[in-house]
Amino acid sequence: MPHIPRSGTAEIGVLTFEDALVPSENAAPYDRDRWIYVPDFYSEYRYILGTRGSRPLIAVGINPSTAAPGALDNTLKSVERIALANGYDSFLMFNVYAQRATDPDAMEKDMNPLLHRENMKAFAYLLDLAAPAGSGVRPAVWAAWGTVIRKRPWLRDCVRDMIRIGEEREALWFTCGARSKAGGHPHHPLYLKKDAPLDSFDVASYVDTLAAGL
Repeated sequence: MPHIPRSGTAEIGVLTFEDALVPSENAAPYDRDRWIYVPDFYSEYRYILGTRGSRPLIAVGINPSTAAPGALDNTLKSVERIALANGYDSFLMFNVYAQRATDPDAMEKDMNPLLHRENMKAFAYLLDLAAPAGSGVRPAVWAAWGTVIRKRPWLRDCVRDMIRIGEEREALWFTCGARSKAGGHPHHPLYLKKDAPLDSFDVASYVDTLAAGL
């Protein structure tokens, strides 16, 4: 079933990321030892969905769709396959913006500052989860948003905030598959070969190109 937003996220009770980490009374039934799902119930937004492991690959889309633990959509099935094929033992799905919408055109026209702020806390949490302080490991982030980033001009500003947070933790950025000829946008996970390799990605230069409108 498609997910069409009921309203703008400013009009609903968005949980802070910290509050969303706390198990809720209306939690969906899923194996918490296997899955990370924040918040732990189906809602108009989602901060994190992924599997637990010691070496996760953080994949970044534009916005969440309908996937949930044990009910991955085709995009997340592809994300999981590619993570495993590239030597990671788990995947963590994050999104530039946390509002659920099957059709990105249905995303709200204006960014909700509260939702964005809490989503960036979720990103920092994932980076620290993937590479705990003192481990000597650098978190791996797969830019996987396709050309959908063009849907809203403020999405690039969200990515800029992600870059800053990633720089603080020495994150390594990657893409997978051919980038678009126009704009050099990262390839979306769908239709990639299951063993497609990751390629290093200069995400800061890419966002500068977006800002220049090239």
